[in-house]
Amino acid sequence: MNHNIGGIDRPLRIVVGLALIVLALLHIGSPWTWVGVVPLVTGLVGWCPAYTVLGVSTCRRSA
Repeated sequence: MNHNIGGIDRPLRIVVGLALIVLALLHIGSPWTWVGVVPLVTGLVGWCPAYTVLGVSTCRRSA
């Protein structure tokens, strides 16, 4: 499993994921805010299955 999330994408996923989970814990919004687990986990792991299927990578390429 190679990393395919890098640059600004990774910290952005972590922040958005945490924000959505906090909203879910505070009962603000809908139950859909629990979807914040997905960007949080993908940001922490550095790998996104959807990026793999689409052939996308935001990691820097090695020279």
